Amino acid sequence: MKLRLHGNQLRLRLSQSEVGHIGTHGRIAADVKFASGTLSYSLESAEQAAAEFENGAIRVTLPAAQIRHWIQSDETGIEATSGPLRILVEKDFACEHGSASDNADTFPRR
Repeated sequence: MKLRLHGNQLRLRLSQSEVGHIGTHGRIAADVKFASGTLSYSLESAEQAAAEFENGAIRVTLPAAQIRHWIQSDETGIEATSGPLRILVEKDFACEHGSASDNADTFPRR
C-alpha cells in the first residue's frame, strides 16, 4: 500500500493483492520505519468514512459497502472527506515507464 500526502489530501494506492486482502479481512496496514520511530497507516472497513492520526498511526476508515462495490467494479477509486482532509483510495495501476518489479502486482492499464 502506498501512502501519499499532499496539502490536505491523503491518498492510499493498493495493489491487486492488497485490494483482495481488504476485501477478505476488512483491514490492511503498513509501516514506515524511521530511526526515531515508526509511522503506521491502515485502511479499514467501518460504518463511515474517517481519517484519524494518533500515536504515530494514521487510520483511514471507509464504509464496508463502499469498499465491496469498489472491489467488484471497474471504478478506480473512492473519494471521501474527514473534516478538512480529502481522502482518496485508489487501485494502483502499472506505470508506463516503470520496471517489471515496479509494476508487480499492479492493475493493468486499460
